[in-house]
Amino acid sequence: MQKKTKLRVIDFHVHVGQKEDWHEWVLSYQESTQSEYFSRYEEMIKPETFASYLKKNNIARAVILPEISPITTGVVSNEYVLEFCQGEEVFIPFCTINPYFVNNLAKELEKCLKQGAKGIKLYPSYNHFYPNESRMYPLYALANEEKLPVLIHTGSSIFRGSKIKYADPIWLDDVASDFPDLPLIMAHSGRGLWYEKAFFLSRLHPNLYLEISGLPPKNLLNYFPDMEKNIDKFIYGSDWPGVKTISCNIEAIEELPLAEESKKKILYDNAARLLRL
Repeated sequence: MQKKTKLRVIDFHVHVGQKEDWHEWVLSYQESTQSEYFSRYEEMIKPETFASYLKKNNIARAVILPEISPITTGVVSNEYVLEFCQGEEVFIPFCTINPYFVNNLAKELEKCLKQGAKGIKLYPSYNHFYPNESRMYPLYALANEEKLPVLIHTGSSIFRGSKIKYADPIWLDDVASDFPDLPLIMAHSGRGLWYEKAFFLSRLHPNLYLEISGLPPKNLLNYFPDMEKNIDKFIYGSDWPGVKTISCNIEAIEELPLAEESKKKILYDNAARLLRL
């Protein structure tokens, strides 16, 4: 029987979409995790039943992510996500912008904001761009003006076509320096090669955060031995549907030898601050 989580949670990394939206190799990976996305598929693709699933697992809010990465994973459009999130308070819709498909990035972001987007997710290694390229700066400038959090993929990926050189956290040193008030969240915390670098950068820059989706919670203190010294910078994400259940990693975090206050910060408080809840 699935154990019920004790603490309130904000899940900062949730993908939605239908099977036909993703490439075969993405579906194969998701299926290998024995995700409930597959065993309860008809429920998971309906906004109302998915929202109920989240709430039953103490997830108070969930950041819902689109993905426009046709060469690596697939396409779940901004329009799909924004429509999916309508009428369900638990959902916080983000938008994404692939700089190869859009010339005026700021104008595209303006459009998404008018439709209800509350933040941005960028996929440098999936879309093949460096986060500190000059063409990205109008996007950051508008996000800064609107006080929007920007979630950026860092570190490794198993999916075909992904190029890890674009996902080095060091590229965010420029962005964090040039936009010191812009909340920048490193999805996957530099997974694989760059845990130490991501941790160091998050301590160097007040506006740079570590999001831990895709990392086995049991290994977090191996990756980040000084985690509690920097606990205000850690944010929980599940990377659904790449996990068995929406709550399995939450339960694992609750079992870590961390102070109760630290667990609350990881699972809820830090994200709530960035999302201005």
